[in-house]
Amino acid sequence: MTKIRIAVQKSGRLNEDSLRLLKDCGVSIDNGKDQLKASARNFPLEVFYLRNGDIPQYLRDGVVDIAILGENTLIEKGQDLKIVERLGFSKCKVSLAIPKNENYKGIEDFKGKRIATSYPNTVKTFLADKGIEADLHIINGSVEIAPNIGLADAICDIVSSGSTLFKNNLKEVEVMLRSEAVLTVSPTISSEAKEILERLQFRIRSVQKGRESKYVLLNAPDEKLKDIISILPGMRSPTVLPLAEKGWSSVHSVISKDKFWEIIDELKAAGAEGILVCPIEKMVV
Repeated sequence: MTKIRIAVQKSGRLNEDSLRLLKDCGVSIDNGKDQLKASARNFPLEVFYLRNGDIPQYLRDGVVDIAILGENTLIEKGQDLKIVERLGFSKCKVSLAIPKNENYKGIEDFKGKRIATSYPNTVKTFLADKGIEADLHIINGSVEIAPNIGLADAICDIVSSGSTLFKNNLKEVEVMLRSEAVLTVSPTISSEAKEILERLQFRIRSVQKGRESKYVLLNAPDEKLKDIISILPGMRSPTVLPLAEKGWSSVHSVISKDKFWEIIDELKAAGAEGILVCPIEKMVV
């Protein structure tokens, strides 16, 4: 029986979020502590736990069929690999930072400077586009300490909350790119594995749609029903059911999580009452 082989980060937040996504897709994985490979009980899938930076080469070599990894890693090491789904989690930036007590006038300040980074290709491309030449020091590990020990004048690294920069007396001055977790595919993937991939993508999209939406139930006076329905963006149209109390109806719909509070405010102003909001586990469209 054909199985699709998926690579995920061996440890860290991307690992946790990737496994949570697979679990939400109904994929049960039998993995013990320190296992480097595990199989799913109820889906034709094998998980390979690998170092993030090694995954692009494993995809090229056909060792794995698909992978969940940060887009920043693809930009640095796998621009030839195709993204098939943007997953919306593990969002971060790849930025340039300098000591926080230094004044920053603009990108020209990096001319001739020493920059410590684990992303040399990304930095080279970014600076070349700006016509800037700098001296890159490639460090595999914590680069934030480099300016403090005199190894570099600046750094390029992943920035999430910015707390690591703050702790090391650094400040972000240029955002080179924004990244999120993506699903990417091997150029050598078989037709059988592609069919399994399509099934997995269908589940992923259903989970993502559910995460992005809220289910709303409310009571509406019939004379205000038309105005209330016009506010709701539902999948096609809201469900409207008569209540036991004459002159009132129950309205059910789905709204985007991003526009949730704005829509709720409009619904209240239009006369909606007893508004109940529920999370959606999955939404198949």
